[in-house]
Amino acid sequence: MASADPQRAFKEGFYGQLARIGRAVANPHRLELLELLAQSERTVDSLASEARMSIANTSQHLQTLRDAGLVESRKDGLFVHYRLSDPTVFELSRALRIVGERRLADLDRLVARHFSDRAEMEAVGMKELLARSRAGAVVIVDTRPAHEYAAGHIAGALSVPVATLKQRLRRLPKSKEYVAYCRGPYCVYADRAVDALRASGRRARRLVDGFPEWKAAGLPVEIGEGVP
Repeated sequence: MASADPQRAFKEGFYGQLARIGRAVANPHRLELLELLAQSERTVDSLASEARMSIANTSQHLQTLRDAGLVESRKDGLFVHYRLSDPTVFELSRALRIVGERRLADLDRLVARHFSDRAEMEAVGMKELLARSRAGAVVIVDTRPAHEYAAGHIAGALSVPVATLKQRLRRLPKSKEYVAYCRGPYCVYADRAVDALRASGRRARRLVDGFPEWKAAGLPVEIGEGVP
């Protein structure tokens, strides 16, 4: 039965619509898919492979996200490509993460246990990296897969996917200081790159955040292929 109070009816409808978004993100797999799509547009197949889910399950999760207006899709031949529908979708994901970091003790313990060795790895903030980059004082290393780099990266960064870093070390001067970054604060690619760079006698640190945070902050970005 409809409410006799127009304002009450509006509020119920308004918050009901917002709840659609809440229901869509109330799943760990869908949150991971949003994080992957914050890097670049992806096919269903590539998302399924990275998230270690079946293509059918991945498609169902993406459909839920699309129904809530969080992602968009396009078809190219036999493949369906997905992307975030709006930059604010990433902001929503980041807000959830920040609230979790501040309010969930279990999350804090999980992060502390998994990244226990980070205490020895001094991190660089975005403002510091921007200043040092403009001064030519550091080499910025993007450790994500090459297709994510091509879709967008920190201006001036080298594409050195972590899987190829050891083969590329000879081409990275030992006299330089390196700052590695990846998908976000809990992506391990940058950590692995810093470990490898330091083990080879180079000075290296990681960026506190990742490329999506850098882009959301309005800092300089570029689009294009990486260095072969």
